[in-house]
Amino acid sequence: MNASARAQEAYSPALAPIRSNRRIEYDVLARITFRLKKAIEEGPFVKLVEALHENRAIWRAFAVDVADPQNELPQDLRARIFYLAEFTDWHTSRVIRREDNAIPLLEVNTAILRGLKPGEAQK
Repeated sequence: MNASARAQEAYSPALAPIRSNRRIEYDVLARITFRLKKAIEEGPFVKLVEALHENRAIWRAFAVDVADPQNELPQDLRARIFYLAEFTDWHTSRVIRREDNAIPLLEVNTAILRGLKPGEAQK
């Protein structure tokens, strides 16, 4: 290893930048929303069911998080997120039974992504 390579190694960041919880939530939800959108547009139904399962799982995690008494979000916001998690669970079941389409789930995720968007003021 030459001196230049050693210097680069010595002065490069030791760790990846630390991401905030909000940024992590945004990234995960954005990835799931992309998969859901793609599955809605392209099919087949099994891909949609896989995307719905991922979406339901993240919303269940959100519900558990906002149900925690230690959660620091305002009570009203926590209640609204919990309601959206319940709606997502209920509507996902309807989509899997082919009683409805997944567009409302995509719309919910997109609205939440707008609120979580990095650089936006927290509301």
